[in-house]
Amino acid sequence: MSIDAETLRNVPFFELLDKDELAELGAHIDEATFRANQVIFKAGDPGGVMHIVLSGKVQTFIIDDDGNRIVLSEVEKGEMFGELSLLDSEPRSASAIAIEPTRTFIIDRDDLQRLFTKKPAAALDILSILGQRIRKTDYLVRTRVARNANEAIDEKLSLGDRIADEVARFGGSWNFIGLFMFIILAWIVINTWVLTHPFDSPPYIGLNLILSMLAALQAPIIMMSQNRQDAKDRIRSELDYKVNLKAELEIMELHAKIEQLQASLDDQLKDLPHIRRQIADRRGDEMT
Repeated sequence: MSIDAETLRNVPFFELLDKDELAELGAHIDEATFRANQVIFKAGDPGGVMHIVLSGKVQTFIIDDDGNRIVLSEVEKGEMFGELSLLDSEPRSASAIAIEPTRTFIIDRDDLQRLFTKKPAAALDILSILGQRIRKTDYLVRTRVARNANEAIDEKLSLGDRIADEVARFGGSWNFIGLFMFIILAWIVINTWVLTHPFDSPPYIGLNLILSMLAALQAPIIMMSQNRQDAKDRIRSELDYKVNLKAELEIMELHAKIEQLQASLDDQLKDLPHIRRQIADRRGDEMT
């Protein structure tokens, strides 16, 4: 299906192309329409084409190990998505969904090669967009861990664990010390000077018994909480390791794809003089 040159000119990505180049490109690319909430492609699907949004809005996202959706970007008019899979012919690394009625241009490898041949500067535009994607991915990795450590820890806590944590938290606070001192002083005052027949006269055997029982119960509860703190630290360490590993792999993958695109651009630039000579010879033959 041929796309009108003026329609292509309204897309910012093609605004540098002249009328003849737009006409040639429009004769080969296709157009697609998607309704709101329609999935355009899923992570793992075969690649090979990229989309440029003509109208509407598209959201790209991935699903983490917990089943949560992580939004990578929202692509609007004139912006592209799916270019990584086009460049390396690998399966899709993310999913894309139209969040409102959307029209896109579909460009495959042959279309991209034709565009680079006619306008090498377009490759620099794609490199710039890939650089922005790297920055967004780096920011996403730095600001969001693979999983919230507190949520992972809370999922494993039983009712007894929560009670132990609260007891340990309160037992190690100034509020507990103040309340404890108040109770002891009140006990001594009541049994020494207030009551005529005290229920725990000096040397306060009942108070000593209560204190001993409290210490006997509080010590193992605090130890339970401390042991669980070690488990929390291990979970946080494992999550940190996963985040660092994910960041390293993502950055290495993006760098490899940029190097591949740079090599493709260099090949196109090497062939450009030869292609220009062929075009010039063809035009000369047509004039004669």
